[in-house]
Amino acid sequence: MLEVRCKYVDRLIKTLIIVLNSCHFSAVSLAASCCSLRHLRNLRVLKMENTQEPEESETKEIQETETREEMLSRHRKEITQLQNKEIALKKAAAKGSKAEQKAKKKQVEEQISQLTSDLKQKHLGELATVGYASNTTIKEDNIDILAKAIAGVSVTQPEHSKPTKSAKRKEKRAQEEAAREQRIQEEQSNIVSDKMVENEKLEKKVKPLGLIVNEIKPDGHCLYRAVEDQLKIKSKSSSFYTFQELRKMVADYMRKNSSDFLPFFLSETEEDGDYHERFESYCNEVESTAAWGGQLELGALTHCLKKHIMIFSGSFPDVEMGKEYKSGDFLDSSIVLSYHKHAFGLGEHYNSLVPV
Repeated sequence: MLEVRCKYVDRLIKTLIIVLNSCHFSAVSLAASCCSLRHLRNLRVLKMENTQEPEESETKEIQETETREEMLSRHRKEITQLQNKEIALKKAAAKGSKAEQKAKKKQVEEQISQLTSDLKQKHLGELATVGYASNTTIKEDNIDILAKAIAGVSVTQPEHSKPTKSAKRKEKRAQEEAAREQRIQEEQSNIVSDKMVENEKLEKKVKPLGLIVNEIKPDGHCLYRAVEDQLKIKSKSSSFYTFQELRKMVADYMRKNSSDFLPFFLSETEEDGDYHERFESYCNEVESTAAWGGQLELGALTHCLKKHIMIFSGSFPDVEMGKEYKSGDFLDSSIVLSYHKHAFGLGEHYNSLVPV
């Protein structure tokens, strides 16, 4: 076993010589690095002779059988796993009351901080097994430099030459990607929290009425599909409008009653072209595309169907449209929808509210 370990260290010395040559290190630095590694090998041999802990020996043996590429690949996977765990913990902490969420958030931050510190120390110790001297004066930035050198990436030393344009671009892209990943994680955490709060508030409104949310496909047709679902439930006949027919109905109504809708398309400037053209283009989108529907389309729907429409929301005040068509118990005759601002992080979404 001792001979195997010595051969392994010798192989690391040869590998690092190649890496250091590719990085344009001076002959003096190269010789010093080799001497340091040989000294490290001698220290390991002495330590092995005096150590009687089988578990530690087995762990080192496993690590030393890894190639440099395998070790760095495993490090990247472990970092990704920690990031995923952080997201999962933040999602779990978003449940409960505000006080509970605040307490859980603090616990999660402390836990993630400890896990991150432990992982860094673990990686530092493992990097030391491939020739990186571990001591109390090591800076975290040096770990990244060593990892790049072991992976075969050229590391430019300031005292020898300036970073190339290509290296600068790669570094900039890496920084941008890291910042983007951090933003995504923060947004995902916020979306989960906002969605839960919104759903809880909505449930408090509709549960006493004996209603629950019937999820509608988020494909751009959600408003029309939700109305279609309501018509299926409350239609006294077997025939009802499909979401495609509802789209055409709304577009036709807006064209016939353009004076009611054109003011919404007026502009203080002429940069957007003639507002009549923009209005007709909008109507075409309503009829033939998956453009999202909103207040204008709801206003047209209530008159086309001559139905009272009630929209409940956990983020905004409830909205009633077409009060003149309201008759009897609105739960029996009205179209009842739910509006969600934080359902998917992509914008507004409508669902159908149905009896439990």
